[in-house]
Amino acid sequence: MSLSKKLVAEFIGTFWLVFGGCGSAVLAAGFPELGIGFVGVSLAFGLTVLTMAYAIGHISGCHLNPAVSIGLWTAGKFETKELLPYIASQVIGGTVGAFVLYLIATGKAGFEVGGFASNGYGALSPDGFSMTSALLIELVLTFMFLFIILGSTSDKAPAGFAPIAIGLGLTLIHLISIPVTNTSVNPARSTAVAFFADTAAMSQLWLFWLAPIVGAIIAGVLWKWLGSEKDS
Repeated sequence: MSLSKKLVAEFIGTFWLVFGGCGSAVLAAGFPELGIGFVGVSLAFGLTVLTMAYAIGHISGCHLNPAVSIGLWTAGKFETKELLPYIASQVIGGTVGAFVLYLIATGKAGFEVGGFASNGYGALSPDGFSMTSALLIELVLTFMFLFIILGSTSDKAPAGFAPIAIGLGLTLIHLISIPVTNTSVNPARSTAVAFFADTAAMSQLWLFWLAPIVGAIIAGVLWKWLGSEKDS
């Protein structure tokens, strides 16, 4: 598959993740009486990944996330020459998704942008968690997310079930961490909505690049050893 086709697939997939996942939070979570709440938003994020994994997994691998690309690269499962183009495509796709969501949301009279489903700690944490708490949970959960991805896509894993494991894994991650950081584990998702948030989300964006990438690298290094058939 050509790199250009892979990048278009990553653009579309990350667009869908941000538009669908963040859209559920911005447009549907707080709707009077019918709001989907934290559980609904968690499912929405999981479903975006699950659906795209089946739709574009055979084209680009369906990373949709710079941390995933870096983790797979660390584990020796992704080519160095494609790493930066993938990350650029993911950030651009996510940002376009956030922009379209912004245009739709602001079409309602009286709509307040507020946090716009952005991530944060301290005053920007949904339940007031500290920077340390945010750093730890984003690192740990991204580590686990990469571990799920690497394990479920292994040649020895049951064929065809990886998208389900990955989608449910992301759902669980959101169920755990929405109160802490509004859940990132994805620098592209965090960057995309921070551009439009009416808060200081952009000033805290560094954490939502650093923690997921560190967690992904640790998972990649560990999986490279754990998944090796050679004795240590």
